[in-house]
Amino acid sequence: MNVRELGKTGKRVSEIGFGGWGIGQTWWGQTEDADSIQAIEAAWAARVTFFDTAFVYGDGHSEELLGRALKGKEAFIATKIPPKNHEWPARPNTPAGAAFPADWIVSCTERSLKKLGKDTIDLTQFHVWTDAWLADDEWKEAVAKLKSQGKINFFGVSINDHDPNSALALVASGLVDTVQVIFNIFDQSPMERLFPLCRTHRVGVIARVPFDEGGLTGALTKDTRFEGDDFRQHYFKGDNLTQTVERVEKLKKLLGAEAQTLPELALKFILANETVSVVIPGMRRARHVQKNTAVSGSPRLSPALLDELKKHAWKKNFYESWD
Repeated sequence: MNVRELGKTGKRVSEIGFGGWGIGQTWWGQTEDADSIQAIEAAWAARVTFFDTAFVYGDGHSEELLGRALKGKEAFIATKIPPKNHEWPARPNTPAGAAFPADWIVSCTERSLKKLGKDTIDLTQFHVWTDAWLADDEWKEAVAKLKSQGKINFFGVSINDHDPNSALALVASGLVDTVQVIFNIFDQSPMERLFPLCRTHRVGVIARVPFDEGGLTGALTKDTRFEGDDFRQHYFKGDNLTQTVERVEKLKKLLGAEAQTLPELALKFILANETVSVVIPGMRRARHVQKNTAVSGSPRLSPALLDELKKHAWKKNFYESWD
């Protein structure tokens, strides 16, 4: 497993991390805890050291599972504080105090510490962000206090879906250690302005949604149906699934010696960008872990193939179609 620097934190983490959304038993359909624990243990055995979660992933269930499975291990765990007003995405006209008042930041941190079974959280992130909040002092003071108390080591934000430019001022401010952003073959927009700024200010980049919520795995067809509380029945509703499958079929023509499967191609595309510190695919089962972690250390994509993949950028936001 290759490791990379997580921005100015001074920490070196596995370039492939563990995305903990799917193990929260909500949004992705039912997942057995035994399978989730097995996946976490398989990730650790494969030398994955970066694990990402959030309280809203099952009201702390994902945090609890990670804390249990990683107890006593020197893993780097990142979690997220949800906005108090439950507003996704963050809106510029919403006051920072409505989403992240000081007492909320503190209480959520204490709650996550208990769920994780830790004395210190390696990385705490706001689960949404808008640069309109940059001038507010209340959240800054709360974060600084938590750092001084040793309850958190580093601070970051999860950038609004498909809106990497909404955190440019924050990155330039020096107040943030990391940003988490959607970056994949379809959404290449972070490369335009966000990534160059992150390099300049040494802000770590956590790449999320590498498989476009399953679209870039190649496993979906136009007849795929999602059951239960799987959120993808909303994400891929209408003609969203058909559009995705048609674009993925074109990508499959690029498979070959450099990448034999679409997940491999998707991960290699992200890892080809040295600004990325870690990519966090969801890995609900051990077999997912084995396939994804095997990509680390394998030959990188050629410049010619990377240039070809740039042609597959797709401006869309399926999250906006949710009811």
